[in-house]
Amino acid sequence: MIRNSNFHSHCTFCDGHSEPEEFVKAAIDAGFVAYGFSSHSPLPFKTFWNMDAEKMPLYIAEINRLKQKYSNRIKIYLGLEIDYLDDTYNASIEYFRQLPLDYRIGSLHFMPCGGPLTEANMSCIDGPYSDFETDVNEHFGGSIRRMTEKFFANSMRMVEAGGFDIVGHIDKIYMNGSRHPDFDINAEWYQKPFLKLLDLVAEKGLTVEINTKYMQRYGWTFPHVDAYKELKRRNIPVMVNSDCHYTSLVNDGRDAAMELFNS
Repeated sequence: MIRNSNFHSHCTFCDGHSEPEEFVKAAIDAGFVAYGFSSHSPLPFKTFWNMDAEKMPLYIAEINRLKQKYSNRIKIYLGLEIDYLDDTYNASIEYFRQLPLDYRIGSLHFMPCGGPLTEANMSCIDGPYSDFETDVNEHFGGSIRRMTEKFFANSMRMVEAGGFDIVGHIDKIYMNGSRHPDFDINAEWYQKPFLKLLDLVAEKGLTVEINTKYMQRYGWTFPHVDAYKELKRRNIPVMVNSDCHYTSLVNDGRDAAMELFNS
């Protein structure tokens, strides 16, 4: 675990709120020795938060420029946060494999619910709760359990498909799920597939991030703090990332999460 680093961040090439160089300056001011950019990958459909595919060459060129410019002050890494949609679109496909990246984060934000891969056919687990609740009702018959089970089943498929190094916010289903009246993070239907996923992650030798985006605001990390002991039990490597979209948040919540993990 590198204390003075952050490898999950978003700049203006996707839904971040500052240019990449401003994040580099903020990381240097925070005393970081390393900083990684992980813009949201292009998708088969356009969203406000994902990078457009035509911007990929510019993104690669800009981060590589910053690597050189700040090489005597901080180590910069070029990464990408890549969505798993299904077996045809994920980090393992040729498009992502041929990109000259230093690392890749595999994440789930969307789950296809039938038909072609369009935004209209997706259930999004990472948006406003009102949209999440609508998806539970429309695509999962009102069952948060069914949605959760699909989330972990798709996460298993993502890990099996491979093509990435770091599992991003591995249990983010509980962000919105915890607001649903039938959700229970301690239930067997939640814990059994989650622990099975951790077993597979350990088998594949992947790193799991402890995502601190909501640590200061809500006291949440992904994975949930109760899962830290399971990470340790399986000797799964971890890195603590702030998933920042603002320069002021490059180190947000990381120190508190590290203290919890090491306690």
